[in-house]
Amino acid sequence: MATPAKSALAALTNSSAERHSIVDDAQGVISGSMLAVLGITLLSSAGLLTGGTPGIAFLVHYATGFSFGACFFAVNLPFYYLAFRRMGLAFTVKTFIAVALTSAMSEVLPRALGITHVDPLIGALFGGLVVGAGLLALFRHRASLGGVGILALYLQDRFGWRAGFVQLGFDGAIVACSFFLASPFIIACSIAGAVVMNVTLAMNHRKDRYIAM
Repeated sequence: MATPAKSALAALTNSSAERHSIVDDAQGVISGSMLAVLGITLLSSAGLLTGGTPGIAFLVHYATGFSFGACFFAVNLPFYYLAFRRMGLAFTVKTFIAVALTSAMSEVLPRALGITHVDPLIGALFGGLVVGAGLLALFRHRASLGGVGILALYLQDRFGWRAGFVQLGFDGAIVACSFFLASPFIIACSIAGAVVMNVTLAMNHRKDRYIAM
């Protein structure tokens, strides 16, 4: 006969091909947030931008001097209602945790790594890839980094549109706004990073290949 402690442990750790356990989701959200922060740090160190709510946060950060973490956390606040209404409570809670972790770690990681220079093109390619990998981990655990990611996932679930391609369209509009803040070369590198990030998502995040919830 199972004891209450064993039953509670089983509820936390039992997973299947169709569903993640609570522990699975916890490591996915934490790992995805860590990867995203590493990619964001590479982009920021090269003076680049990106798409989605991180891109909006970068624009506000560069224009006002407020910290990226504070801007990123604030920009995402209006999107939680959509997340709750369209994607459910579990998705909203996991996304809030991912955004909070990313915001907090983005304040610590640049100082911990001590990066002084990143070539813009290298930062765009590697930063975009790492952010894409972080988002992929979050998407596979029914979470996101908020904002446009929430909308992209909703449109994929509702209409079957690829989340990566949906987000790429929004990212193009966000990066276009950077013409007021950055040089053409930096903008070109930022666009390259956004393409790498979203192609990574589009090629790897498919419901017919990965079905766990």
